[in-house]
Amino acid sequence: MMPTPPWLETWGDEDGRRQFLRLAAGMAMIGLGASAGCSGTPFVRSQSPEDADSPANNVRLIGDMASPSGMYAQMIQAVGLVTGLPGTGSDPPLSPQRAALIAEMEKRGVANPNQVLASPETELVEVIGYLWPGVQKGDHFDVIVRVPAKSECTGLRDGWLLDCRLREIQLLKGAYYDGKPLGQASGPILVDPLADGEDNRARITQGQILGGGVVTESRKLGLVIHPEYQNVMTSAQIGNAINRRFHSFSAGIKQGVAVPENDKHIELTVFPRYKENIERYMRVVRSLPLRESASEQLARVALLERMLLDPITAADAALKLEALGKDGVKSLKKGVESKKREVRFYAAEALAYLDETAAVAPLAEAARVRSFRAYAMAALCTMDDFAAYEALRELLDVPSAETRYGAFRALWAMNAQDPLVRGENLGDQFSYHLLDTQGPPMVHVTRSKRPEVVLFGSGQRLITPLALDAGKRIQVNSHGGDEVTVSRFTKDEPDQKRVTSAKLDDVIQAIVALGGTYPDVFQALQQAKVTHALAGRFEIDALPQGGRTYDRSADTDGDDAEDDDDHQLTVYNPLPGLFSRGPGKSDVGTRRKGQKKWGASDEKDAPKRSFFDKLTGRN
Repeated sequence: MMPTPPWLETWGDEDGRRQFLRLAAGMAMIGLGASAGCSGTPFVRSQSPEDADSPANNVRLIGDMASPSGMYAQMIQAVGLVTGLPGTGSDPPLSPQRAALIAEMEKRGVANPNQVLASPETELVEVIGYLWPGVQKGDHFDVIVRVPAKSECTGLRDGWLLDCRLREIQLLKGAYYDGKPLGQASGPILVDPLADGEDNRARITQGQILGGGVVTESRKLGLVIHPEYQNVMTSAQIGNAINRRFHSFSAGIKQGVAVPENDKHIELTVFPRYKENIERYMRVVRSLPLRESASEQLARVALLERMLLDPITAADAALKLEALGKDGVKSLKKGVESKKREVRFYAAEALAYLDETAAVAPLAEAARVRSFRAYAMAALCTMDDFAAYEALRELLDVPSAETRYGAFRALWAMNAQDPLVRGENLGDQFSYHLLDTQGPPMVHVTRSKRPEVVLFGSGQRLITPLALDAGKRIQVNSHGGDEVTVSRFTKDEPDQKRVTSAKLDDVIQAIVALGGTYPDVFQALQQAKVTHALAGRFEIDALPQGGRTYDRSADTDGDDAEDDDDHQLTVYNPLPGLFSRGPGKSDVGTRRKGQKKWGASDEKDAPKRSFFDKLTGRN
């Protein structure tokens, strides 16, 4: 067994803490470092030796005594029934899934369930969803739908998932148990529009329902107190420290976000300003001091201010100043005046979560730099400030697709009822937004979060002649000129037809008027781009990405501001939930240089194996 180093044995006393800080400083000087876990901060160069000896370092933070709980994506699952298939369904083989589905159908009063399952218009499917940390009852989540491994189904396109209840399924002592329902799911299935035929069977027998799940029970967040500190008094002190910083008023009564449940656990509700950035919220909570006198706070703020102005320690210092609330604003405002871009960014980001106008200008600048873009936009949209709104509005007109759509999503998160981004619920199928922007024409669709079509530029027109499919039942045709015919062909029903102009808005409206779903519109738009009937850009999930490195010496993108130094910057903050695609989804867009095909995901992003995978032995 490795011997215990002397500094670890004395970790709890002042000399031990100083010795550790000196050791950390020495490691940083020779270039050693490591990234912290999901709830921590990056390993950065320590402050100077005189700062290490400062009394400010003796202040105990909540993160020294407690760790977050509930910060994982919770998998929930169900067996469901898809209907409306154009003869591509199959009669599922005998299996536990079939038995479970028949039992559910009988509970719902379905007559002759075996006969229903045998129809080529239906298919038994596995349904999987993930509940994000902090989701609340009524929130929506994406649903993955796929056929079982031994199914003879040849495709889920045009299918509709009937309402099903999703539960958490766990393996206990060699047996599987399911819990109470945590979500419900139903809706049209989006299958990769470009996939077809036996060669693409894996891609056409699985799909998604964007926002098709509804949370039926809120998820709790919390803090687990470390064993050596577990007592009722400590739990109460931590709760009081959190509630002094984060509270709201209901009917004139002050309410905190922390509720100490016992000597081991403290329940947390999400402070509204951090709803789209839960991990940052937990980092800020863990950066709160347990107890701190006025003189101790002054000394610590002075120390943090010096650390903020050093680019290497700026991220950690900004977070701790943000945790102080208004008491950290003065120092953060000094940070936004720095000549160093990363110092300005970290200081401005913290100020935005404190709703300080001084954050707007440096964040608007940072939003044009790829490595900072996601974080800057997420911070701007938390602000109740017209200047922040205007900064995001201006970004809708820039050439970069990622910047434009990122700004749109940030504006929608800021105020979904704002006439600029409100749009309409088209055919009760998807969110449709027609923006009168000044940039180049672009069409954006989503395959995460919610079904959504955004047209950047109101006058976009299709190039004729053209022939497009919008699902299996709707066709869009034109022999030239400005006239386009949208037709619906359905077995045992009379044909339907709409004649409209070649204006893209009119064609989309006609598809939906004939019963087209979001997957139908998605397919028609993608075919239009592939066949060159769509002149402007076509983008899928062009979201700002995290984890990028910015090379100051390179002019990487015409839309990015150029820096004047010669080393690289990497933002160490967690990617805000506003721009995350979710568990098991790659954070890449669609068919841009160096990126994967539609629906591809990195192995490291793959979701954990579901109950169905374990049951069937599928990897």
